Amino acid sequence: MATQELLTAGGWTTYGPLTPEDQKVFDEAMKGIIGVNYTPKEVSTQVVAGVNYRYRCNASVPPSEVVWEAIVEIFAPLEGAPYVVSIHRI
Repeated sequence: MATQELLTAGGWTTYGPLTPEDQKVFDEAMKGIIGVNYTPKEVSTQVVAGVNYRYRCNASVPPSEVVWEAIVEIFAPLEGAPYVVSIHRI
């Protein structure tokens, strides 16, 4: 999870570097997503009944060299596999 901060209950952390656990959640949730490559740069988290993740990513469609930014939102429930909630181009 991102750097621990004093926040209001249910609040989001500021964006920061990914931990190995953050990367693992991203990789597991993104399995099967094809067509666009997403490379996470930073992550923000929110603890609820599980953890909400917002990954700020670089996105591209190979073989094009065009790159844009996107936010990939993932939910990791207390039990079960994490899954993609939404992907927004920014």
